[in-house]
Amino acid sequence: MNKIANNAVRIVAAVSLTMLSGGAALGQAAGGAAGGAAAAVNTAMGFFITSVGKGDGGNLGGLTGADAHCQTLAAAVGAGNRTWAAYLSTQATATEPAVNAKDRIGTGPWYNQKAVLIATNPNTLHAPGNINKATALNEKGELVNGRGDTPLQHDIMTGTQKDGTAFAAGTDRTCSNYTSNAAGAPGGMQLGHHDLQGAPTDNYWNFAHASTGCTQQNISQGGGAGFFYCFARQ
Repeated sequence: MNKIANNAVRIVAAVSLTMLSGGAALGQAAGGAAGGAAAAVNTAMGFFITSVGKGDGGNLGGLTGADAHCQTLAAAVGAGNRTWAAYLSTQATATEPAVNAKDRIGTGPWYNQKAVLIATNPNTLHAPGNINKATALNEKGELVNGRGDTPLQHDIMTGTQKDGTAFAAGTDRTCSNYTSNAAGAPGGMQLGHHDLQGAPTDNYWNFAHASTGCTQQNISQGGGAGFFYCFARQ
């Protein structure tokens, strides 16, 4: 009986050890798979400056028209599978509340056309993110002319304050929420400098100075071409 009992104990111990080893191996495999999944990051283009503007000054057809322009340009380079939004704020009117640019571009992260990280989320984007002349490429992966280039095209339309929020109602900073191309419009369009250079005081990518009006000439005369930023919402 003792010999039989001892053999039984050995068999049970061997089976238990085998099961433990197998479970550990399965756990390691599962952990490795999970780690691999966590490490997989989508570095597809999620940010660009438009390579062409709409050509009608501050009249972009509202936010809808601006978003459609982003979508069209993205689709032309094979990125139309994502939903794109223009980085633009609107000011409150008698019938519509203000819209903050930072609230309409998704949660990130965003990479440029060369897979360089721009920001991980809206907070880091405005901290102030990794937007500069070297990284703020257009949808084709091309540099956008900045200070020292001809023609100068560093004025990027935003209609937005430094923190990504809308201006208070009052002085227009959005060319009537991107529907006006009027000459000498009070306030004009708020512009940023993608190269972070040129203004006597502020030189943020989304906040540098305002244009003198809303015509194409007004938007362009300080060194712009009616470009704006586009971000992938998802």
